[in-house]
Order: sequence, then C-alpha cells, then structure tokens
Amino acid sequence: MNFDWKSLLANVAPVIGSAIGGPFGALAGAAVKAVLGLGEDADEAAIAKGLEKATPEQLISLKQAEKQFVLDLERLGIDREKLAAEDRASARAREIALRDLAPRILALVIVAGWIGLSWLVFSHDLPAANKDFILRTLGTVDAALMLVLAYYFGSSAGSARKTEQLDALAKTGGRP
Repeated sequence: MNFDWKSLLANVAPVIGSAIGGPFGALAGAAVKAVLGLGEDADEAAIAKGLEKATPEQLISLKQAEKQFVLDLERLGIDREKLAAEDRASARAREIALRDLAPRILALVIVAGWIGLSWLVFSHDLPAANKDFILRTLGTVDAALMLVLAYYFGSSAGSARKTEQLDALAKTGGRP
C-alpha cells in the first residue's frame, strides 16, 4: 500500500497541504523540503519518503513552517479566502456559460452514492473482509459530499470566523 503523504501533510499543515497543488505550490513545497532537509530539486517521491520517515520534531517544525508560510502570504498581500472565493466563482461562471451538465450530474452521483453507502452501512451487516474498505469509501464519499454542498450552497468560512469571534469573546468575559 502506498503512503498517503498528501493526507499526512493536510492533517499536520493544512494550509501548506492545500497550497501544494495550487499557484503557491512552489512556495509550499520549498517549506516542506526545508523542514525535511531535502534539496530544492527533490521530487514528490522524495517528499513522500521524507514525510513517511518524519520524526515528531520534524512534524512540529512543519507546523511552525506553516505559520511562517501564512505570514509570508499575508506579507505578499495574498488573501487566501478571496482566492478560494474567486476559484468557486469562476467554476460557477464556467458552468453557466457552457451550460455544462457535468457538475450537476457528478453532484447527483455523489449524493446518490452517499445515500446508498449510508443505507448499506446502517441496514446490513458488513462482511468482515470488506468492512474497512466500505467504511473508507464512505469517508471519501462524505468528503466529496461536503465539496458538493460547499459548491452549491457556499463555504462555511463566515461561520468559522463567527465561531472564532465568539470564542474570543468568551475568553475575555464578553468584552471586545
């Protein structure tokens, strides 16, 4: 079984993990390579191997590198939320302009798949040999369902900010 280094990266340093495949992938990759002690010319296989053998100290350093990465983006005037919103808007504009049914069909397949797998899990005894696979598949479809919901109904970024503000108020005894 192949090591899922992108999943590990997304869990340890989610901002860097999401940036790896985007326009700031080179900056994110450089941060990961520096933490792992890899050269600038290291490829994905080297990064995967480095993350697979990463020490707890390196994982902590990766979390610290993520904080620096976020600061660097802010210094460059890059608003990550604005980029994400623009990305969603351009996808929606494309769908409208082309009258493309593919996103709708894909969304329906994902929702139907989630309903079907959920029904299977709750209404049947799962064979022991396939149980882990079915549950992992359900987790993957859960994640896809969240993407569909975010695409059609918006993200929860505003909700997350509101939660952070409420937490901050609670810590200060309600004083802003």
